[in-house]
Amino acid sequence: MARLSTSKRFVVKVGSRLLVESTDLSTKEDWLQNVAEDIALCRQHGQDVIVVSSGAVAMGRRALGHRCHAVNHVAQQQAAAAVGQGMLLSAWNHALARHHLQVGQALLSLEDMETKQRALNARDTFDTLLSFGVVPVINENDTVATDEIRFGDNDRLAARVAQLVDADTLVLLSDVDGLYTANPQQHAHARHIPFIEEITPSIEKMATLSAHHASTGGMVTKLMAARIAMQAGCRVVMASGHEAYPLRTIDDKSRKKTWFLPQ
Repeated sequence: MARLSTSKRFVVKVGSRLLVESTDLSTKEDWLQNVAEDIALCRQHGQDVIVVSSGAVAMGRRALGHRCHAVNHVAQQQAAAAVGQGMLLSAWNHALARHHLQVGQALLSLEDMETKQRALNARDTFDTLLSFGVVPVINENDTVATDEIRFGDNDRLAARVAQLVDADTLVLLSDVDGLYTANPQQHAHARHIPFIEEITPSIEKMATLSAHHASTGGMVTKLMAARIAMQAGCRVVMASGHEAYPLRTIDDKSRKKTWFLPQ
C-alpha cells in the first residue's frame, strides 16, 4: 500500500483556500501551525520536504484593502502579489520557526523551468537548501509573469518542481479527498477512486464531472499536474487539506485519498 511515510523527498502543494479565510482573507494560523508540525515530523524522519504555496495575492489584497478592488485586473493582482509575497513568507517562517526550521523562498515562472540553465540553477539551489535542512517555499512569480509565461495554477507548478528535484511523491492538498466518478455533492452515486495507474480518457472525463466549485485549480488542473509528475516517475496523492494534520492523515487507512501510481 502506498504511504507518504515511505517517501524520501516530496513536494506538497498548499492552495489559497486552505491557507486563507475566504471571508476576510485572514491567514488560518492554527491550520498552518499544524501543517508546520507535520513538516517538522517528516524532517525528523529524514524526509526532504518542499512546499509550493499559494496565498500571496489573497494576503496582498487584504493588506491593500479598498485600493485593490478589481479582482480580475492583472496589474492589481500583480501588485497584490508584490505586497502579499513577504506576508506569505513571514507566515511560513513564523510557523516553521517554532520547530527550529528555516525557510528559503523561491519565485519561479514557466520561463524559468523551460530554460535549461535556469532550471539547473534552481535545482542546485533546492538541493543545497535541503542539504542545509532548510524548507524551500516556492510560489509562482506573479508580480512579473504575464499570461504567456505563467503556469496559471500552482498544481502544475508543483508538478514541475517535483519533476525538477527528482521527488518521489507529489502531495496535492485539495478541497476534496480525491477523485470521484462524479461530483459527490451533486450525485449520490459518485464513487471514490483510491488508486489510478494510468490517466485514460475515461479518467479525464471523471475529473470534469468531479469539478468542485471551491477547488482552486480545479480537478482538471490537478489531473494535469498528476500526469506531469507521473511521466517523471513520481507518484501523486490527492488528499483533503481540511484535516487538522493533513500530511500525517494521508497514511491513515480510514481516510480517503487518491494515489496516482506510475507504472
